[in-house]
Amino acid sequence: MCLFCSIPGMRNVEDLQSCAVFARDRINPYLFNYALSVALLHRKDTHDLDLPTIIEVFPDKYVDSKVFSQIREEATVVPEGMRMPIVIPKDYTASDLDEEHRLWYFREDIGVNLHHWHWHLVYPFDASNRAIVDKDRRGELFYYMHQQLVARYNFERFSNRLQRVKRLNNLREPISEGYFPKLDSLVASRAWPGRVDSSVLKDLNREADQIKQDVADLERWIDRIYEAIHQGFVVDESGNRIPLDEQKGIDHLGNIIESSILSPNRQLYGDMHNMGHVFISYAHDPDHRHLESFGVMGDVATAMRDPVFYRWHSYIDDIFQEHKNKLPPYTRSQLTFDGISITGITVQPEDGQQNTFQTFWQQSDVDLSRGMDFVPRGNVFARFTHLQHSPFVTTIMIENDSDAQRMAFVRVFLAPKNDERGTPMVFRDQRLFM
Repeated sequence: MCLFCSIPGMRNVEDLQSCAVFARDRINPYLFNYALSVALLHRKDTHDLDLPTIIEVFPDKYVDSKVFSQIREEATVVPEGMRMPIVIPKDYTASDLDEEHRLWYFREDIGVNLHHWHWHLVYPFDASNRAIVDKDRRGELFYYMHQQLVARYNFERFSNRLQRVKRLNNLREPISEGYFPKLDSLVASRAWPGRVDSSVLKDLNREADQIKQDVADLERWIDRIYEAIHQGFVVDESGNRIPLDEQKGIDHLGNIIESSILSPNRQLYGDMHNMGHVFISYAHDPDHRHLESFGVMGDVATAMRDPVFYRWHSYIDDIFQEHKNKLPPYTRSQLTFDGISITGITVQPEDGQQNTFQTFWQQSDVDLSRGMDFVPRGNVFARFTHLQHSPFVTTIMIENDSDAQRMAFVRVFLAPKNDERGTPMVFRDQRLFM
């Protein structure tokens, strides 16, 4: 039985519930949660339900393993109503000897990792029902969402006196950044494996996982994608040419690079993005000789914790930029709004100086009781630290010289003013950080 086929296809909510109850105790919990979550998000009779976030169901994907013994003790010994939140330690996965660790607060932020997990629930790359995958501009949004994440990450790098992300464009070069997540899987009763500094991607031959792939395959797919960009078209499975034009080109390219079921030719263009994650996630044990599972790069719920995530996606962004650079420039009529002009813009924080964002550390609580097995019932809260900003109001001054009411849509772009050296950025570079 294909679970991902069965759950979304149930006739009504009662059948859906019966199928879920039957499957819950019989299959892998991660698979069950993913299939049920995708189904609930895409069925018309359940799409408005509030799903529990994955940290409530599988807290082991986000919480330091040392915290769970404290949580069990709190739940067992302390009566409900008198329990205190267990503070999740910050800055716990590395020391200051690792300069990449300066960005721990961004990469290991629970909120940003939950966003990445939820985005891939809304936009899965595979499903028995094509409509679940075939959404408007899906391929383009794959590029845009990840480009925004990398751009925002570079903001933080500049703030911490670090250079911008270095692209992972040489798959034979050692990956200088190591990463050790300090997480334990409560389902597998195993620690998430780490990756040592200067790890090298190797051919995968993991019979137990049914994965056999060479690094050369990944390089070949990348070459074919670049060739398609320079030719201005991709070739589908029937040999027809699909233009990579300014209307739908980036959408086709996104579905090819991530390789969803919407890819016009998976046999030719392969599975670049997804298999890149797989190669990196198995860099510590490519042939399964040590019986280790995949690292955090192999799971959308944890991938953003790893510094190499941003290097891989920085390279993917560059491929999209290669396509964009082949498109004709915008015309004046596309960039202007006749009769309408912006005369000024200000940002006013709730308390503070105008045109200054105020950020600070904030602590928030999350209930982990749903994700804890064999502990007494009742709420058990964990307290985590994250970056927050003061509320602010953006005021845009607009002049309308057209003598008529006009409807407009406003998009605000944020970009760093100075680069990592503290010098003003030229617009050619600055636009890549918007």
